[in-house]
Amino acid sequence: MAFLRILLPLFFIASFAGITAAQDVSGSPVVTEPGNQTLEDILARQRGEDVPFGAEVPLPETGTGAPTSDQLGTLGGASDPTLWREIRADAGTAVKASNSGPAAKVLMQEGGMWWLSFRQGPLLTYGGALLGGTLLLLAIFFLIRGRIKIEHGRAGITIERFKWVERFGHWLLAGSFILLGLTGLIQLAGRKLLIPTFGHEAFSTFAIAGKWIHNNVSWAFMLALVMIFVMWVAHNLPDRTDINWILKGGGIFGKGHPPAKKFNAGQKLIFWSVIILGTSISVSGLSLLFPFEITMFGPTFAKLNDMGLPQLLGFGPIDATLTPQEEMQYAQLWHAIVSFVLMAVIIAHIYIGTLGMEGAFEAMGSGDVDLEWAREHHSIWADEVVADQSKATPSSQPAE
Repeated sequence: MAFLRILLPLFFIASFAGITAAQDVSGSPVVTEPGNQTLEDILARQRGEDVPFGAEVPLPETGTGAPTSDQLGTLGGASDPTLWREIRADAGTAVKASNSGPAAKVLMQEGGMWWLSFRQGPLLTYGGALLGGTLLLLAIFFLIRGRIKIEHGRAGITIERFKWVERFGHWLLAGSFILLGLTGLIQLAGRKLLIPTFGHEAFSTFAIAGKWIHNNVSWAFMLALVMIFVMWVAHNLPDRTDINWILKGGGIFGKGHPPAKKFNAGQKLIFWSVIILGTSISVSGLSLLFPFEITMFGPTFAKLNDMGLPQLLGFGPIDATLTPQEEMQYAQLWHAIVSFVLMAVIIAHIYIGTLGMEGAFEAMGSGDVDLEWAREHHSIWADEVVADQSKATPSSQPAE
């Protein structure tokens, strides 16, 4: 019995090998047609290798496929493989699409493979490293520097720093961005992180809810972006006090703080980062919300080529002829890359405004800050506020 258990598997393996060899010997002749490819060609192209179309592969004779009535059978001649190979190889085949949409005439495009590889590989790897590295550096800085205290203690007197409408715009922007960041990460990394942990059904619930939140909260983010720009742009224009603030490191690394107006140089950098990066995220997001309606990258690449920037850096001209699908792929990648950078900036901003500095959160919490805190961090602005309050308070007249 033990001998038969060994012999029978060997017999079936030998029989299968003989059938396979017979099929190889009696196979159909090799035919060269535009766009023909082997499985190895497809796998190599998915790995990012440059494999041209037009490889010699054996084509089955007409009628040799599985019966068309079979559930898993081929379509036989109705599938017209030669036509689709020519379309994939862009051999100039005249094709008319029933749909008149912008992307209807692009029946096959290879951009999806490099986009998917970059999205699942470098984008997640380097984006995650950026966020993790930011948190690590802030933790190290906190251990070394500790919390920035009010050096001379609280004065016990408060002055108004931000009005309610300013705080509303700030928190609308902050809250919407946090929701957008979390739901965006779910859409980007959920398949790798959530599916193994919670399963496909739970991820489906997360993904559907996250997509709805992301698409609708985006309008609140764009509204808040406009609000803070209008309210604060005049206070965030560069001036000479910013140079001195930067040279002294904002007082973060030593005793004493350089003079500053309502916003110091560090806050101005945060402001313009939010405005510029947030605008870029909004524009690319709009192109994703309204597919094929906003063309961003093709014209941009063409202008870069005209200016000679790629050539100056040692590269050849960038391909500016993009399909509608490629425009969407570039928009999605740009949207994610810029979002990762802005998330790192906002993490640093949150640290300074909460754990990193005593009295800073009160500015956006109640809107009032301690007078001594204001004099240490924004002395020019604090003096202006105190002077204005003194003018507004009528002086008492001596009785006659």
